Amino acid sequence: MPERQSPLEPEYNPGSHGNFEHGVDVILSETRLGSILQLAAWPGEEKRLIEVIRKVTGLALPDGAGGGVNNGARAVFGFAPGKFTVVDEAEGLAQAFAGLITPAIGTLTDLSHGRTAIRIAGPKAEWVMAKFFAIDFALPAFPLGAGRSTNHHDIFAQIQRSGADQFDIYVFRSFARSFWKALCHASEEVGYEVQ
Repeated sequence: MPERQSPLEPEYNPGSHGNFEHGVDVILSETRLGSILQLAAWPGEEKRLIEVIRKVTGLALPDGAGGGVNNGARAVFGFAPGKFTVVDEAEGLAQAFAGLITPAIGTLTDLSHGRTAIRIAGPKAEWVMAKFFAIDFALPAFPLGAGRSTNHHDIFAQIQRSGADQFDIYVFRSFARSFWKALCHASEEVGYEVQ
């Protein structure tokens, strides 16, 4: 299979940028995931779908919209009632769910070729994210593993806190370059590094 190309080219420029004379406060990178899935449960089937997710991924997802868990290689979070984003560094996660998510439970949509994962990390990550989204990014309001769905202008985004000062942002590939450029611009005043 041919290697998947990044939609961020030619705007992906590794190195330090912006006001970094006193250090870098934000690190930006593209996370090249093999699988990005959206799972949705029919009303009343949410607990069965959560159990299927646990069985396939080994991740114990808390019940309720917004809850999530991230172990580094795999992550899952609820972004709306009965709807979940599941990601894996490896390809083929959709096949692992095949046959387990029956039409009686819900649906599975493989978004691996339709989404781009961007990571923002560092002591000013929350501050930069607040420039884009009207969400409280403080750790108590947005705990580790939790997820949210929102948008910035016309760019739909799903966000998961994947570390104490780290967020993974999933955007449509067709908007990825535009969002990346805006994220870089918003990070200039604190100094950022592209890895």
